[in-house]
Amino acid sequence: MKISIITVTFNSAITIKNTIESVLHQNYSDIEYIIIDGNSKDNTINIIKQYESKFKGRMHWVSEKDNGMYDAMNKGIRMATGDVIGIINSDDFYHRNDIIEEIAKAFENKEIQATIADVRFVNPDNLEKTVRYYSSKNFSVNRFRFGFMPAHPTFFTYKKNFEKYGYYQTDYKIAADYELLIRFLFTYRLKYKYLPIDVMKMRTGGMSTASWKSNLLLIKRLYEDVKRMVYILIF
Repeated sequence: MKISIITVTFNSAITIKNTIESVLHQNYSDIEYIIIDGNSKDNTINIIKQYESKFKGRMHWVSEKDNGMYDAMNKGIRMATGDVIGIINSDDFYHRNDIIEEIAKAFENKEIQATIADVRFVNPDNLEKTVRYYSSKNFSVNRFRFGFMPAHPTFFTYKKNFEKYGYYQTDYKIAADYELLIRFLFTYRLKYKYLPIDVMKMRTGGMSTASWKSNLLLIKRLYEDVKRMVYILIF
């Protein structure tokens, strides 16, 4: 089973090396790695080029203007040739080498259509310091109604499910990942398996917590998106 992992980047030079190396060092061999860059202006592309040969033909990347993060994710999914798709953000990284192997094992059960798991939030200045542990253990589809969702970066599913049920909806400003999980797991009831492992480390901070102004903008965008999702969950 080939597993395609997609990373979306934009001016990610500070963190992308960790992300790439964490994919490179996975002990599961049948991995395709796709990087969709939004025409970065920093050193991101040079870093990607440095690692391209190390993947021995298993890395594919493009750098061009896109219409935002979710548009870039969709582009990567359409490029992918793997059976199963997973997404890892450009400031996250797998901190174990057997993560994709564990994902592949889960899909050996042909009834399983998706996986979810846990993530570990870490201090960006000390990647060994856990700030928060987010577990998907107690998730059930009915909890979507209360704003609870499994950790999106731990969500793996077949490419054919995107082709059948649709891609990320780019008209959502910030919560297209939430909407997609609702659509796949709640609306279409894809059978998923919870894996009791922390799949990756995610840095806290970033643009979303840079200032009170950015927080207000995020809240406004999230409110607009959530209003639409409440309608989906009710009707």
